[in-house]
Amino acid sequence: MALDLGKRRIGIAVSDELGITAQGMETLQCVNKRTDLAALAKIARDKGAGLVLVGNPLNMSGEIGPQAEWVHEYAARLAEYTGLEVKLWDERLTSASANRSIREGGMSFDRKTGTVDRMAAVLLLQSYLDSLKYSGVTAL
Repeated sequence: MALDLGKRRIGIAVSDELGITAQGMETLQCVNKRTDLAALAKIARDKGAGLVLVGNPLNMSGEIGPQAEWVHEYAARLAEYTGLEVKLWDERLTSASANRSIREGGMSFDRKTGTVDRMAAVLLLQSYLDSLKYSGVTAL
């Protein structure tokens, strides 16, 4: 399972059982940390996730900025709450790629529906799955 964390919305993607492809799920509209963690834990349980991949919003220089610090803290809380392994994964340019894919695909671009967040989570998870494939490691 992969998450594109935001303070208003969380994009979510899950892989197929073989760990080959990523599919987007409905974007979670944030309420508060406790409610959001409970919702994410339920989704992870329902989908049988063994790992939660969280987009790590590093600066283009690779340095950790305020948003990345917030994500790191959230990821630690999520790991504690769910008991699952939570792994940070470089998400630089995933939102830009998601925006481009949406425009090129002629899809509706409504920020409130979380289309970009969902697509960013899909791109994040697919890049992780592809890295496993090319490294010879079996997925999740």
